[in-house]
Amino acid sequence: MAQQLGFDLPVRVALGRDDFLVAPSNAVALSMVDAWRQWPLNKLVLTGPEGAGKTHLTHVWATDSGAQIVAATALDNTTIDTLFDGPIAVEDVDQIAQDDNRQTALFHLHNALQAAGHPLLMTGQTAPNLWRLSLPDLQSRVDAAGHAALDAPDDSLLAAVLAKLFSDRQLTPRPDVIPYLVTHMERSFAAARRIAADLDAASLAQKKPITRNLAAACLDNQGGSGG
Repeated sequence: MAQQLGFDLPVRVALGRDDFLVAPSNAVALSMVDAWRQWPLNKLVLTGPEGAGKTHLTHVWATDSGAQIVAATALDNTTIDTLFDGPIAVEDVDQIAQDDNRQTALFHLHNALQAAGHPLLMTGQTAPNLWRLSLPDLQSRVDAAGHAALDAPDDSLLAAVLAKLFSDRQLTPRPDVIPYLVTHMERSFAAARRIAADLDAASLAQKKPITRNLAAACLDNQGGSGG
C-alpha cells in the first residue's frame, strides 16, 4: 500500500464562496450575509464559536461587496481615515471590549460609514449584547445591527469541515479516519482545526499515513476519548 510521504507542505486555506460548506447550523447566517444589500441600517453582526466559519463568510462577503477587512485590534484614529471609501468588515470586535481607544476608532468608523451609506459587517464569538463594550454609544450601535449566528456543527458539517481542513493541508487520511474523529473528538470547529494540525505534524514527524490509530493517538494526546 502506498505510503503518505512526509513533506512539510504549505497550508492553502480555501476561502471562496464555493468552498463554504452549507449546513443547517450556518444556512441562515449565509442567507443574511448574501442579502447584504437589504441589511437594516446597513450593518450586520456575525457571531459564532472559534473556527465556526466567521472569517470564511467574511471573505465571501468581502469578495461580493468589495469590502476591506480589518481586525478590530488594528483600529486606531490615525488609520481609520483610509477606510471610509466603501464597505468594511471589522473582525473580532468582542476582543476590544475594554480598549477605549480601539472602540472610539470603531465608533467614528461606524458613524462615517453610516453617513456615506456604506455597509459594515462586524464579527465576534458571542452574541453582541454580551460583548459589554466599555463605550456605551458604540454598544448601542452594535445592538441596533442585525445579528446572524453560526451554530455548533452537526455530524455531517463536522465531517465536511474535517475533510476541508485536511484538503487545505494537502492531506489524504484513510477513509475510516474522519468518521472515527466525528464520533470521538470534542464537538467544535476549534477542535477540528487542532486535530487536523496535530495529525499533519504527527504524520510528518513519524513519516506515516493518517490512519485511525494515528488519529486515536492524537486524540489521546489532546485529552480526547480516543477509544
